[in-house]
Amino acid sequence: MRTSVIGCGYLGAVHAACTAELGHDVIGLDVDPDLVDALTRGRAPLYEPGLDDLFRRNLAGRRLRFTTSYDEVAEFADVHFVCVGTPQRADSNAADLTYLDAAIDALGPRLTRPAVVIGKSTVPVGTAACAAARLQTLAPAGRDVELGWSPEFLREGFGVEDTLRPDRIVIGTDSPRVEEAMREVSAAQIEQKIPFLVTDLQTAELVKVAANAFLATKISFINAIAGMCEQVGANVHTAAEALGHDQRIGSQGLAPGLGYGGGCLPKDVRALIASSSETGAYQLAHLLQGVESVNEERRESVCRAARHLCGSVRGSRVAVWGAAFKAGTDDVRDSPALDVASRLVGEGAEVVVYDPQAMDNARKAHPDLVYAPSALDAVVGADVLLHLTGWPEFTEIDPGQLRTAIRHARLVDARGGLDVGAWQASGWEVAALGGKLTPGGRR
Repeated sequence: MRTSVIGCGYLGAVHAACTAELGHDVIGLDVDPDLVDALTRGRAPLYEPGLDDLFRRNLAGRRLRFTTSYDEVAEFADVHFVCVGTPQRADSNAADLTYLDAAIDALGPRLTRPAVVIGKSTVPVGTAACAAARLQTLAPAGRDVELGWSPEFLREGFGVEDTLRPDRIVIGTDSPRVEEAMREVSAAQIEQKIPFLVTDLQTAELVKVAANAFLATKISFINAIAGMCEQVGANVHTAAEALGHDQRIGSQGLAPGLGYGGGCLPKDVRALIASSSETGAYQLAHLLQGVESVNEERRESVCRAARHLCGSVRGSRVAVWGAAFKAGTDDVRDSPALDVASRLVGEGAEVVVYDPQAMDNARKAHPDLVYAPSALDAVVGADVLLHLTGWPEFTEIDPGQLRTAIRHARLVDARGGLDVGAWQASGWEVAALGGKLTPGGRR
């Protein structure tokens, strides 16, 4: 099929490359000419395993190209995927639909022949119906332009896999033509027996934010249990493993640590709090406010653990391993690691950060921090080390080697991936989230 992707940030770039990989002809549009230039040269807007290979292969195969021209997009494609960002508004928890409105207003007047528009952006319930009505008003083709909504369920670090082989495909529509177009685009996945669910627009809009809110709730629940473990001397990682064997609960997402961040979960949880409050679903709003509160407390608990080990962080040199909000990405949006680092700077600490992938983005977002070229360089002369992003690289480092580089051998393991026993045997004082903190700093 001849398809377009409107908006080529993380979601749009992954969707464009994967749709081309599935055999369709794709033109991607973004209003940022520098981004379009980079994409045309095969450079993805952010680190995502496997994405650069898809770009190179499909650009070379002429199944994929990029433009800043809405005229070109409208002339080329029969199916248009809208993948623009819907960030949190600056003045409230609600989603900012500015980019979505701009895309509809730019594309609509150029649709002079029958077309299908499929939204993939995460939006509040009711947005799609308004967009559909506006499109038909703006488009010269009128009612021959139909809109559906097909939310994405990508995990950063697994975006290519989740697009090519998703757990499910959801399309919200009451139009047979929209459903048929989506089935044709998704033919390869349907052949793989991937569930294809057809529902109304409102349910399709809600299912994405509901999925993210449930995951955030699961993460906050195990972190609330971690807080109790710290008080009573239990081990949250063993508790999480035992819970994960329960088929009603499952282990995915049940990883205790520093909490959630990134460009999706925080703003989607807040947007659902806002929309549930507006629609009178107050129990949901109150539940998610609790989820947010637990997530916020986990960040403060790391600062508290650092103070516990150092006595005071004022004047201390703090080494931080991790800047990305999670391993497998260079995304630093709402990064718990960088939030903790900034809080400690505010308390008078000198903070030195290292991350395998996210250094450039971290420098742009937090120029107040110091950055080291390696994990070892970050700890030289430090008074405490904070393990804040769970990169595999950090689990492979010999704590005995680091013992000779750091001024005071103190560790806060906020991600739970390190062998605490081995670090303690090498002479380190350890505060591990999810275990009782003793006066000596040991679990």
